[in-house]
Amino acid sequence: MNTSNPAALVTGASRGIGRSIAVELARSGFDLVINYVSNERAAKEAHALAAQANERARIEIFRADISTASDRERLLAFTRERFGRLDLLINNAGIAPNERVDLLEASEESFARLIDVNLKGPYFLTQAAARWMIEQKRSQPDCRPMIITISSISAYTASPDRGDYCVAKAGLSMMTRLYAARLADEGINVYEIRPGIIDTDMTARARAKYDALIAAGLTPIRRWGRPEDVGRAVAALAAGSLLFSTGEVINVDGGFHLRRL
Repeated sequence: MNTSNPAALVTGASRGIGRSIAVELARSGFDLVINYVSNERAAKEAHALAAQANERARIEIFRADISTASDRERLLAFTRERFGRLDLLINNAGIAPNERVDLLEASEESFARLIDVNLKGPYFLTQAAARWMIEQKRSQPDCRPMIITISSISAYTASPDRGDYCVAKAGLSMMTRLYAARLADEGINVYEIRPGIIDTDMTARARAKYDALIAAGLTPIRRWGRPEDVGRAVAALAAGSLLFSTGEVINVDGGFHLRRL
């Protein structure tokens, strides 16, 4: 067991935004558990990321489906076994709808699947992690546990062809506020990072649409966001730059959230 470095758990960390978060945290000196669930490709990418660990950090990988209680328990037990501590939880794992369909045609089955992964999973993983962090804080008063949830501009931007995704992201925003309020007295800060249009596998199917919107001025900063933009924002929070803030939303969206006339 290595307890000299702070330990972070990053869900959905084999690729995209999660991978960049893991890379930035490793550079900052965090030991990491990177979680993945999906398929052989994700497994290969998780192993490749673990192989990049440098002398300052140790990376462990663990396959778990955060939408199921037993897998969440196994994931935290693995983290405890490997590192004996949890200083940072990054709720990043999420899925896109099976297909974009009109709100009036959307199925209950698709809604349930997406909500289970994108909202229920992070909600109860945070609950279990917070209990451990409180226990840890009481035995180590100087530690500063932290929880960061990756949401989306879809938390407040209506897309009627993927209503389930928007509802889940809006729920994550409220989840951040709830846990921030509950955990402040425990010395645990909670934040939301809200990415905009980020160049990942999830947005690749709509590349032509977003290219045109960005060129037309949808975002004041006229470019796609990159996964490392989100990773660096996580690293800044993890470094303790905003210790007198909790429940904050950090927009990483090229200025999309600004209202302009």
